[in-house]
Amino acid sequence: MAPVAASLDVRADFPLLGRGFAYLDSAATSQKPEQVIGAIDSYYRCSNANIHRGVYALAQEATDLFEGARERIAAFVGSEPATTIFTRNATEAINLVAYAWGAAHLEAGDEVLLTHMEHHSNIVPWQLLCQRQGATLRYLHVSDDGRLSLDELDEVLAGGRVKMVATAHVSNVLGTINPVAEIAARARAAGATSLIDGSQAVPQMPINVSEIGADFYVWTGHKALGPTGIGVLHGRRELLESMPPFLGGGDMIATVGFDSSTWNELPWKFEAGTSPIAEGVGLGVAIDYLAAIGMDAVRAHERDLTGYALERLAEIDILRPFGPTDLDHRGGVVSFEVEGIHPHDIAELCDREGVCIRAGHHCAQPLMREMGVPATARASFHVYNSREDVDRLVDALQKARKVFEL
Repeated sequence: MAPVAASLDVRADFPLLGRGFAYLDSAATSQKPEQVIGAIDSYYRCSNANIHRGVYALAQEATDLFEGARERIAAFVGSEPATTIFTRNATEAINLVAYAWGAAHLEAGDEVLLTHMEHHSNIVPWQLLCQRQGATLRYLHVSDDGRLSLDELDEVLAGGRVKMVATAHVSNVLGTINPVAEIAARARAAGATSLIDGSQAVPQMPINVSEIGADFYVWTGHKALGPTGIGVLHGRRELLESMPPFLGGGDMIATVGFDSSTWNELPWKFEAGTSPIAEGVGLGVAIDYLAAIGMDAVRAHERDLTGYALERLAEIDILRPFGPTDLDHRGGVVSFEVEGIHPHDIAELCDREGVCIRAGHHCAQPLMREMGVPATARASFHVYNSREDVDRLVDALQKARKVFEL
């Protein structure tokens, strides 16, 4: 497989990678470029003040940095600032929707439709909601090649009971890129609301939430070269305006009386208390960094690395990868099992060779059961990885095989 014409060479921007290891766990969290680290440091050193409340110049400077980041983040994914809500992470964003939308729209006898490939964060909040409301959870199956069936989706929607369809944009285990615009359109045509978990998608491909057309789209900053502690919810304005707040407190109010309160405008209605200011500033710079590279180039780079990894891993005859074989339908994740070696042993032996991969159920226990495995090993890529990292992984796996005499 020939390499992409213009391979990215940005490793020097990521200080932690100077320690010499091959970091192949970006689906869990990405490394951070110097620009993001510097922006957070600069905020605390030069601009630290609480936002939205102070009239003095320093407070206005901090507010401008934070809200300016929101504007750039919204534009980056084709959204608008008023419907771009900051949360702690994608998990909180999904819980926000399940609580604030779900309590008002889900009743006994209604259904929430998920898929077998969901992360626990897109399962457990809906379980709790259905238990509270007396509703039912249903799941779309995943084919042997890691794909969803739109025909099955239509069959379930035709029953007329589905009120919410929630699915990952990109599977964190299989790497499957789901046809989310089509899923959202079919859900709306059937009278259902849709939520897309874009945690694995926003970091590695061009995303336009307006074009996707889902009612809610969530993602998290720490997988997109940004800091931990900040996630994003994009929502349809009319839904967000009709939903009650998720959390109560300061900054999300317009007026407060002894017996009742009124709510702030969007997006602040859903941002109670002091915001993750430094994290928002840092995520804004992370988005600037990705935008400067260009998301088409990011996608081409990760597609190349994924294809090369599948090609090299095929040299190990006792290794079985999971997920689609068509790179047009696959993101930068390769999960696999090696016959005769537990995934935790694989990860530990790779670590001895300076190769960082994930091992476990990847917060997708239902999917593991459907796949018939207790766990998998997983390599995942980002802009700072190279084909040499893949070669180091394959070499480490060959050495692990020798340790087990396989």
